[in-house]
Amino acid sequence: MEIDSEMELIEALSVYFPNSSKNKLRKMLTTGRVTVDGSVVHKAKTTLKPGNVVEILDKETAVKVNPNKDSGKEYQRIKILFEDDHIIVVNKQAGLLSVSTDKLEPDTLHSRVVDYLQQGNRKAWVFVVHRLDRETSGVMIFAKNKQHKEYLQEQFANREVHRNYHAMVEGIPVNSHGTIREWLFEDKFLNVRSVDKKHPKAKLAITHWEIEDSDNVASLLSLTIETGRRHQIRVGLSNLGHPVVGDNLHGARGNPIGRIALHASSIELLHPDTDDPVRFEAPIPFGP
Repeated sequence: MEIDSEMELIEALSVYFPNSSKNKLRKMLTTGRVTVDGSVVHKAKTTLKPGNVVEILDKETAVKVNPNKDSGKEYQRIKILFEDDHIIVVNKQAGLLSVSTDKLEPDTLHSRVVDYLQQGNRKAWVFVVHRLDRETSGVMIFAKNKQHKEYLQEQFANREVHRNYHAMVEGIPVNSHGTIREWLFEDKFLNVRSVDKKHPKAKLAITHWEIEDSDNVASLLSLTIETGRRHQIRVGLSNLGHPVVGDNLHGARGNPIGRIALHASSIELLHPDTDDPVRFEAPIPFGP
């Protein structure tokens, strides 16, 4: 495709693939399938000029970068998926806070990662990039300096991060896939519920889902989120009529596995130092 006017790369891809979601287009970028004038480009907001030629590579010839060379490394009570001089990626366990609240809880994933790093350097520190709910397990990224934290958070804010979750829900949805688009409100007691979009404090939440497996009583869903609202997936699936297994707060009937069955299974973004696309995965700890 030859560009005839100045535009951002993500806009050009939207023209080229009008029926594809922005998440799918961003995944093409992070997996190295998009070239501009013969060079692989990963940044969605790259400015294209008239005459630039955009080409989409097939999956077999795409340039894949995955630096999970340290996957599986263990340290006491954290599981390290990847670590270099710039970031550390861990598999958060269910039931553990990501960071402390105003109650100043001493044991959080952040404090454990700091403890790990200070074994080698007493002045070491990590910065929180994003969070997972206490009940949710899975991939979390921390930055080792403030500049990289800000760059990663910019990617989150611009919806340039591809996040995949898995949830085991009660029952079997009528459709095999769908999109939950709703407006959420969080009150002063941290309760989250859907409201009319005209509510003055309503925030848009968009969740895409599809069934991966099911039996007579539960279904395993794969989900991607365009927005990162607190309890977004849990409220959305409850409103769909299929609450997450174990999520009694949002309508689940029981807790057969002793936890809420929600897991952040993978994340794709640009490495803050190299700008290379990276993908990190954490095994799904449950199934129907």
